[in-house]
Amino acid sequence: MSITPTEGVATGLFVAPTTTSTTSTAPSFGDKNTFLQMLVAQLKYQDPMNPADPTQFMSQTAQFSALEQMQDVAQQTAAMVAAQNAFGATSLVGRQVSFTAADGTTGEGLVSGVRYSTDGPVLSVDGNDVALGQVQSVQTAGSGDSTGATSSSTSTTPAA
Repeated sequence: MSITPTEGVATGLFVAPTTTSTTSTAPSFGDKNTFLQMLVAQLKYQDPMNPADPTQFMSQTAQFSALEQMQDVAQQTAAMVAAQNAFGATSLVGRQVSFTAADGTTGEGLVSGVRYSTDGPVLSVDGNDVALGQVQSVQTAGSGDSTGATSSSTSTTPAA
């Protein structure tokens, strides 16, 4: 099935990528509505003497369904990553961290809290806001060991 360019509709359902990204070679639909509009236009303007091939139509429908499922998986994965970052940030409360500040200097301090912004978790380190991605190392509070190793000592008093 093909549509003539004079009818103002693309010849197929797939549109070449509009960006010049080197990371993605997959076709771009824009969104589900664009895909469905193109499909309806393709069916509307088909030649009655040369109707659409039903196997091609089924293939395009299956591709649409697969695209929808991949978008759902991508959204669920993004939500899981955000939740994992949030839990990871909360586990840093009460720990000593070293971080790279926005001006390139290195800082160090105790994490006293976490707040969540649209860019992700932001740690409160001795009064400074530090994005989770700026953290370079984590230590147990009070350990001056720069390797991140923790040491603890316990003493037991024998019962009399």
